[in-house]
Amino acid sequence: MFEQTFKNIDDILHKDAGCGSELDYVEQTSWVLFLKYLDDLEKDKKTAAELAGNDYKPIIDKQYRWEVWAAPKDKDGKIDHDKALTGDDLKDFVDLKLIPYLKKFKANAESADTIEYKVGEIFSELKNKIQSGYNMREVINRIDELRFRSHAEKHEMSHLYEAKIQNMGNAGRNGGEYYTPRPLIRTIVKVVEPKIGDKIYDGAVGSAGFLCEAFEYLKESKKLTTKDIETLQKKTFYGKEKKSLAYIIGTMNMILHGVEAPNIVHTNTLAENLSDIQEKDRYDVILANPPFGGKERAEVQQNFPIKTGETASLFLQHFIKILKAGGKAGIVIKNTFLSNTDNATVSIRKLILENCNLHSVLDLPSGTFTGAGVKTVVLFFDKGTPTKKVWFYQLNLDRNLGKTNALSERDLADFVKLQKTKTESENAWTINVKDIDQKTFDLSAKNPNKKEVASLRQPQDILEEMKALDEASTEILDSIMELL
Repeated sequence: MFEQTFKNIDDILHKDAGCGSELDYVEQTSWVLFLKYLDDLEKDKKTAAELAGNDYKPIIDKQYRWEVWAAPKDKDGKIDHDKALTGDDLKDFVDLKLIPYLKKFKANAESADTIEYKVGEIFSELKNKIQSGYNMREVINRIDELRFRSHAEKHEMSHLYEAKIQNMGNAGRNGGEYYTPRPLIRTIVKVVEPKIGDKIYDGAVGSAGFLCEAFEYLKESKKLTTKDIETLQKKTFYGKEKKSLAYIIGTMNMILHGVEAPNIVHTNTLAENLSDIQEKDRYDVILANPPFGGKERAEVQQNFPIKTGETASLFLQHFIKILKAGGKAGIVIKNTFLSNTDNATVSIRKLILENCNLHSVLDLPSGTFTGAGVKTVVLFFDKGTPTKKVWFYQLNLDRNLGKTNALSERDLADFVKLQKTKTESENAWTINVKDIDQKTFDLSAKNPNKKEVASLRQPQDILEEMKALDEASTEILDSIMELL
């Protein structure tokens, strides 16, 4: 039901003059979906309060409630078309009354960890792009059919919202920044093993995939007490996101997964000076896939002791600094980080090896990130003790990864199993840090256990790689143009 509804909504938005891309479809579906979700959440809270013999005061005033402006019902429970706004009346109500009303929630909320604050923040960041009030009425009617009352309904909804984000990532030029494959995220979470009570952070939060999967992992980790539930809701997940659309989607994604007021802030993480980070600002666990290929301005670089324009390298410095002593991290980064000879990269490799235990590196095949023609690795490290040995695992698959042949958790099962004991195999090996070049700290160790088999690449593989490299080049050129 959810899936067909999403397809129908996309068809409606496709014909609207204000929505030109998959990114617009997700953004515009999100705000309407959020208001319907909020209405069902209020009904659940009212029912729970009544069962406990308490009164419940809704957070939304009557005239702005879903059942009044969006979906007034007749005696048969169907939308009353005599009362339901449509056309210009609906568009004017949304643009001139509803969104300005919801924006005010941010200033009026008791604190930032409330659903009221998040309502205000979300509607301060977005605007309605649906130009036709008739199209908007169709979208509302479709979304009104959805229910978010049972656990199964909420789970299906969050799963399909994730699928929608993935489609947006595949369609958009900057796909990789919105969507990290969920099997990879779940594997990283398993290896890092967060526990309830940890403060978990992603400074490049995007669609909040890491935080959502960490939430799911912790929910299943033990039988939760009331205190555990409150800890997970308010004191566990923290994120920062620079871009408005990603911020909205990440916040929505966490709310749909069940975190009512996620601690996600709309800000440029790299604008924070590293020297200003104090102990109270630090986190127990960092899970992230910072954007790679971006270039930062000189004034942003001044916030870091190791100057570089490479966005991912600045994020890595930020993560090392903001991680608590004894804290754990799992971070995706371009595989060239292991071998680049520029002064900044060499200095950051030295920084990690001297200040952290870089205990494991997962080397991923090309195609892991759909639409991104770069190879990546995952760095797993604990802060506080220098690295003596690094265990490497090279993921070698007997197929090429792509949109129709994505990475699965089964592909990563051998890595998870061997990582626990750092066992060597045909795909896994260990290096001693004292044996690497002490000037370059080059970590691009070649797998000594892999039997080389000469093989010719298929023409289709070569063409796909050329296309991916072209897309990556276009991204870099666009990033440069934005800075000019």
